Amino acid sequence: MSLSLTLAFLWAIVANVTAMLPSRKNHWPAAYVLIAIGIPILGYVTLQHGPWVALLVLAAGASVLRWPLIYLGRWVRRALAGGAKER
Repeated sequence: MSLSLTLAFLWAIVANVTAMLPSRKNHWPAAYVLIAIGIPILGYVTLQHGPWVALLVLAAGASVLRWPLIYLGRWVRRALAGGAKER
């Protein structure tokens, strides 16, 4: 197995273990760290294995970090709806 896929699997294990730990802050600080570490790993996977494997790794990461993506989608929708009202 290549180094990039090994790092991606380790990231997934750390993300799942982090999700199982009890937290009073709703895991947001850990999510920010996981996103900051996961983006370069995703780029490395893309470099070594191409876009199709990277899309699979991205889907796996998105399934773990679904709430930040949901909030990002809501923010983008609000920003687009607010921009349409100003015109």
